[in-house]
Amino acid sequence: MQSGTMVFTAMKRVIFGKRAADAIVAEADRLGAKRVFVLSGGTLNRQTDEIAKVRAALGDRFAGVFDHMPAHSPRDAVVACANAAREAGCDLLVTFGGGSVTDGGKAVTICLEHDIRDVDGMEPFRSVVTDGKRHVPDFRAPQVRQIAVPTTLSAGEFNARAGVTDTRLKLKQSFMHRGIVPESVVLDPAVTVHTPEWLWLSSGVRAVDHAVETYLSLDANDYTDGTALQALRSLGDGLARVKADPDDLDARLRCMMGAWLSMVGIVTGTRLGASHAIGHILGGSAGVPHGHTSCVMLPYVLDYNLPVNAARQQEISVAMGRPGTAASKVLDTFIAGLGMPRRLREVGVLEPDLPRLAENCMLDDWTFSNPRKIEKAEQVMEILKASY
Repeated sequence: MQSGTMVFTAMKRVIFGKRAADAIVAEADRLGAKRVFVLSGGTLNRQTDEIAKVRAALGDRFAGVFDHMPAHSPRDAVVACANAAREAGCDLLVTFGGGSVTDGGKAVTICLEHDIRDVDGMEPFRSVVTDGKRHVPDFRAPQVRQIAVPTTLSAGEFNARAGVTDTRLKLKQSFMHRGIVPESVVLDPAVTVHTPEWLWLSSGVRAVDHAVETYLSLDANDYTDGTALQALRSLGDGLARVKADPDDLDARLRCMMGAWLSMVGIVTGTRLGASHAIGHILGGSAGVPHGHTSCVMLPYVLDYNLPVNAARQQEISVAMGRPGTAASKVLDTFIAGLGMPRRLREVGVLEPDLPRLAENCMLDDWTFSNPRKIEKAEQVMEILKASY
């Protein structure tokens, strides 16, 4: 008989289909916040009026904005934002942007709580993988909480895990604690129309990857099976509709709901596999955008895993509306139809760098929970070479 334990996070609510600025004010009222600091995407702050709307709605409770969080949330940007928020007297952090902004915000709350003022101060709080097992330090949960307004579909706002890059090592590292998950999430499709098409669609494929690897996980169960398959239905429909009509807000909201569903397994402890593990390394060690890592890797990882889960993969094809076709082919066609890259060479990865990337994958715990067992870098190389 299958057994397991699901551990839920400290998130309190998800607000969807409402104007972001109004929802932020309502949450600030509920939490009694007096100094609301915003971590925003740079383009959103400088080239749209979305942050101006938040500033106006909050009035004198608006404490400031930081809008320089590069891709993959580098430590130096996290610390710089934390120092600015501390100086502003922040008692509530709002993150407004994509996955790097969201993850950066989680790490900022750790820095605020533990008075971290330089990049080395973050070191004791990161998790470490040794011999395929993750070791997570125990530390005090942040008192300054985060409200996340996502503008992409990577869905990290639902996860109690922040991916932060140590640029000195060119490695993305994890900071984990159930208390760093946002207090609340605001899903407003109207603010996502500013998101570049490639980023919206590729991050949507990232959410598809969440759902696929959840359904094929070693920890799969009836609860997470249901949410993963519904996520695939919602994302398969919604992404295609947004590709056809970028102004379809109903389709955008369907994508956002699908991305939320895709995270249910992850946030309750379901281990994922090689697509995500390799994706983490491609991001931190090769600078490949989050979504593009899934666009490239997912079908090849499905092919690699086919000997151990062929029957389960057929259910993925059904959920995506193409029963009887191999799941890797279904995803390959779907991703290509969205205009996304399908090869590592298309996203700037150099072939001589593959061995280093394969070795770095052995530092990610999800490498070791891949459905088809991976025990050495040479097995990762097999997947990387196929995808090159």
